[in-house]
Amino acid sequence: MKIESIFQRQQLGRKPQGIAAALLPFEMDRRIAVEAFQTHILATHCCGLTNAVNMDTGYINYLSETEKLDVLRWTREALGNGAPFVAGAYIEGQPGDVVELYRRQMDAIVEYGGIPILFQTSRLHGKSSAEKSAAYRAVCRGYAHVLAFELGPMFAPNGEIFDEETFRRLMDIPEIKGIKHSSLDRTIELERLALRDAHRPDFRIYTGNDLGINMIEYGSDYLLGLATFTPEKFAERDRLWAAGDPGYYALSDALQYLGNVAFREPVPAYKHSAAVFLNLAGRIPSNLTHPRNPKRPAWEGELLRDCASRLGY
Repeated sequence: MKIESIFQRQQLGRKPQGIAAALLPFEMDRRIAVEAFQTHILATHCCGLTNAVNMDTGYINYLSETEKLDVLRWTREALGNGAPFVAGAYIEGQPGDVVELYRRQMDAIVEYGGIPILFQTSRLHGKSSAEKSAAYRAVCRGYAHVLAFELGPMFAPNGEIFDEETFRRLMDIPEIKGIKHSSLDRTIELERLALRDAHRPDFRIYTGNDLGINMIEYGSDYLLGLATFTPEKFAERDRLWAAGDPGYYALSDALQYLGNVAFREPVPAYKHSAAVFLNLAGRIPSNLTHPRNPKRPAWEGELLRDCASRLGY
């Protein structure tokens, strides 16, 4: 993509659709902190962002089927009737037919009033574009609203970045209304946006690039784990961009600084950074993570205090 066309893409005054991938917090005794979780997702909803639960940020790859259902129930109880939320459908490592496995989880999500987002499965790696799109078409048939996932393998081994033909074929599935793109590569994402504009303009590209959160300037919406650290600051940033307020730039830079600190290697340890940040803010009862998640060093809090200071806390 030519550099001129990149700059021409900037969409001043556009209000992005923001989705925050919710952290699942823990009590000091390592039980899930249900009350803190519900309080946090309600606060996220009230500031104008949509919640996404049972995502990578919520340890979807570590949860049992019972725990996934518990999260759906806690979410609906907290938000009340009618409030939208997104929830992950994750089938990696489960025996059985791919289509049936996905649809079983999607049925549960829809029963609680959620929008399913399909985590990729390594069982489709190596398949042709036609085979992959046929599987997705069968999975999504009959659902009102589904989101898909394009996840770089640096996040999880079941992820993959699709080739252009596969991406185009997924856009042709009417039930799929958008896709979360997590390559951490701005050029690929800009190419996705250009393809979207030419092929299906109503299709949403949700950036998953926590190292490039200003992709909203070029037409992306967002679904970010970083947004769960401080949903109210993301909502404020979005309003400033839509209003053409120059205060947008300082706030966006401060949020990006937080993203650069939290999403350094090893990337999956960002969930520990999130727990430390939210605990420092008094929003969750501990900085503990799921026991299987990678940890940050003991001095993580000092880095995140500086991040918080730059954000005005």
